[in-house]
Amino acid sequence: MEKGKLEESIAENGITYWLAEDGCYYPQLSLEQKTDYVIGKYGIMRGEHMMKYQRHEYLKMVMDGTWNQYLHDVDEECYREVELAAKRIMEKEDVTEQLKKENPLEWVRRVNGIKARVEEEIVNQLL
Repeated sequence: MEKGKLEESIAENGITYWLAEDGCYYPQLSLEQKTDYVIGKYGIMRGEHMMKYQRHEYLKMVMDGTWNQYLHDVDEECYREVELAAKRIMEKEDVTEQLKKENPLEWVRRVNGIKARVEEEIVNQLL
């Protein structure tokens, strides 16, 4: 190495430092998550809510690597709840396979209405 020229990177105490344009060394830090799940709409909505209104909890989970797992769990639970609640309401409101055979458009209209009501309730609970 030439005299007076700084090294591009150095490692001390298990941390790698990179030389920046300003002549200072900065640590290479990464906040790795323990999982890498794809997050669906309910997880995304919960995440956005927490980033905005529960910032301390959000940062804590990001720092300890549990953010992705938490959002995945919320997403999975919400999808399960929507399916179960929709099935219960469909049975209660007599939205059956018979209706599907006799009047498919009415069946679709009613199922979509049920799912919309259930999703609205789930989102209200989620946020």
